[in-house]
Amino acid sequence: MGGGTQCPTMDLLRSEPMQLVQLIIPAESAHRSISYLGDLGLFQFKDLNSEKSPFQRTYATQIKRCGEMARKLRFFKEQMMKAGLSPSARSVISDDFDLDNLEVKLGELEAELIEMNANHEKLQHSYNELIEYKLVVQKAGEFFHSAQNSAAAKQREDEAQQRGEGSIDSPLLLEQEMVTDPSKQVKLGFVSGIIPREKSLAFERILFRATRGNVFLKQSVVEDPVTDPASGEKAEKNVFVVFYSGERVRNKIVKICEAFGANRYPFAEDLGKQFQIISEVSGRLEELKTTIDFGLVHQSNLLRTIAHHFEQWSHLVKKEISIYHTLNMLSIDVTRKCLVAEGWCPVFATNKIQNVLQRATVDSNSQIGTIFHVLQTKESPPTYFHTNKFTSAFQEIVDAYGIAKYQEANPGVFTIITFPFLFAVMFGDWGHGICLLLATSYFIIREKKFSSQKLGDITEMIFGGRYVIMMMSLFSIYTGLLYNEFFSVPFELFGPSAYGCRDPSCGDASTAGLVKVRATYPFGVDPTWHGTRSELPFLNSMKMKMSILIGVAQMNLGIILSYFNAKFYGNELNIRHQFLPQMIFLNSLFGYLSLLIVVKWCTGSQADLYHVMIYMFLSPTDDLGENQLFFGQKFLQILLLLAALVSVPWMLFPKPFLLKKQHDERHRGQSYALLENSLDDSDETELHHGSGSHEEFQFSEVFVHQLIHTIEFVLGAVSNTASYLRLWALSLAHSELSSVFYDKVLLLAWGFNNIIILIIGLIVFICATVGVLLVMETLSAFLHALRLHWVEFQGKFYEGEGYKFQPFSFTSLDTEDE
Repeated sequence: MGGGTQCPTMDLLRSEPMQLVQLIIPAESAHRSISYLGDLGLFQFKDLNSEKSPFQRTYATQIKRCGEMARKLRFFKEQMMKAGLSPSARSVISDDFDLDNLEVKLGELEAELIEMNANHEKLQHSYNELIEYKLVVQKAGEFFHSAQNSAAAKQREDEAQQRGEGSIDSPLLLEQEMVTDPSKQVKLGFVSGIIPREKSLAFERILFRATRGNVFLKQSVVEDPVTDPASGEKAEKNVFVVFYSGERVRNKIVKICEAFGANRYPFAEDLGKQFQIISEVSGRLEELKTTIDFGLVHQSNLLRTIAHHFEQWSHLVKKEISIYHTLNMLSIDVTRKCLVAEGWCPVFATNKIQNVLQRATVDSNSQIGTIFHVLQTKESPPTYFHTNKFTSAFQEIVDAYGIAKYQEANPGVFTIITFPFLFAVMFGDWGHGICLLLATSYFIIREKKFSSQKLGDITEMIFGGRYVIMMMSLFSIYTGLLYNEFFSVPFELFGPSAYGCRDPSCGDASTAGLVKVRATYPFGVDPTWHGTRSELPFLNSMKMKMSILIGVAQMNLGIILSYFNAKFYGNELNIRHQFLPQMIFLNSLFGYLSLLIVVKWCTGSQADLYHVMIYMFLSPTDDLGENQLFFGQKFLQILLLLAALVSVPWMLFPKPFLLKKQHDERHRGQSYALLENSLDDSDETELHHGSGSHEEFQFSEVFVHQLIHTIEFVLGAVSNTASYLRLWALSLAHSELSSVFYDKVLLLAWGFNNIIILIIGLIVFICATVGVLLVMETLSAFLHALRLHWVEFQGKFYEGEGYKFQPFSFTSLDTEDE
């Protein structure tokens, strides 16, 4: 894992030696001691109060207090986000700020902000109401103005008719005069307001149903959206005026308006009063606008001040919360006025921890220093690998499979080389490798900027693995030069081709008539072979055999590491009856096949290796004939076949019987051992054999377990070797896809001799190369390389049943969310 201070050794093969330590800390220096240990980041505390709930622990009040300050900071952050502000990254994080003063300061700022927000909401509510009131007065005034004009026109028309047809219409005229008598007219009331447009139709229907049609509704559309005073959101609205007769009808109208969320506003029929109201409302709106703007400026200045100190305050609060959480893990000795802590730390960090504890004692003016005592324990320590920004990503690949047991051989050391190399074998193209290198170089060059800001999930993953991708690209450039492929195009980078035409009349030099005219091409595949009939069989053979060699070598490395693990833990039984037969079985078959491949490459023999390996089992005593590669091959094959056959029962039978013998000897020896030794041995027996009583040995379970393990290894040796052929398959697939994109897209577009078609073809070629070869193929090769490491390599020796060393540290406080 990364983090912590610099380690004196960079030994990644074995985890750092750990020790269980007890600290007896005086109460007056406890807080400062924990703080200094958090700055150091090399001590993992054990919870000595696991039986207590969080509310029963000593420092629950302090944690609650800090949690309240964290809530206020979250409130400030929300307010800053609403205002479009962000915490200042230039603020200096200092620990000199007093927590009590900070608590008072945050309380005052919160109260001030809450008051500002409340005043702003009230003012904004009044402003929005006045806006609606102004719209209602304007639109309703238009209703009455148009109605008065219509009434005047009707009256003039009626008077004209009376003058022209007086004799005929006399009785009717008398009746009309009676109707128009002011003393006999019915006075209509009205309700004016504004309603959301989507509710206007339903509002009209309910009005007519509730009043049985005894109302007259007039609506006018407001062109621009209006901010609703209640919700504060903009909405499309209509101004309405409802005319009615009778107080009961008015009460119904008011209730319907309230149900539909329609805002009612008073309205005067007199035109002069309307102008007076509009003038007064406009003046009031200007005053409110000025007041609101001034309040926003004041609020913005306050938030800017908070933003300048926000990171410092947030860091301090998070730090205090983590300190009190750690203090709650300590046991309190009330009589001695001290706190007792237990935890793990690396051996190399002993002096550093003692120094910071002594400094905490001095800074706290304590008369008593902290006691540092190493405890003896049989508990398995945590695993700690000190990594840097380069090795941490490779270690994460291993940790994703499982955390190494304490002092178990770490595959991360070998993964730094083997993982990018296996990827490159499948991805080999130095053009594509250069593209990957340029992409990852961008993240490496600007890593300081990216590491200080939050990234998306995909970008964060790519940035975290930037050095893995860099190694993958460098190895891909190497294997691409070996395959002589640059976007599937060969180049004569290391000199001219070794082959040429037999004579000037050679017409089809790409398929026939080629002879060797120079020395062998010095590095990689000869460029002339690309496109020839001999290219595909040669590359098939070369990549397939190379995959087998790589696979056998890596599996042998895994078995060798299992030997070192057994040697380290003192398990001689596994060395004699697991490591040796596994090495013999694997190399008697597939190690011998690798030897034949190398010999064939060196001698240029035409021997059929498939025939050799098949008849090694079917007819081991027959003559090899033209398939013989070296003297004594037949005798060696018989010897290796017998060794492979012997190694299988060697792995199966001896170990269960020897375990039973060890158990019986231990049981007989316990009858005369000391009591404490007897108890220890009993615990050990229960641990290893899972039995409730050490007197019983489940021989059948042990034998079946060993049988499964033996079958798994024998079949796995075959399947794992075949699994490495994915290196060959994906390499050919990558090469063929690249060739198809080049021949069928780029060259085809070039053949039309048209600039537009050429540009389209170039765009399609770039998109296909980036999308398929640089993204999908990269991901595919990465996952296959991951599988080869997790299953075929780590499965030979790596248990991964440990747990990671997680020291108390402040380094990750600013990157963690509350």
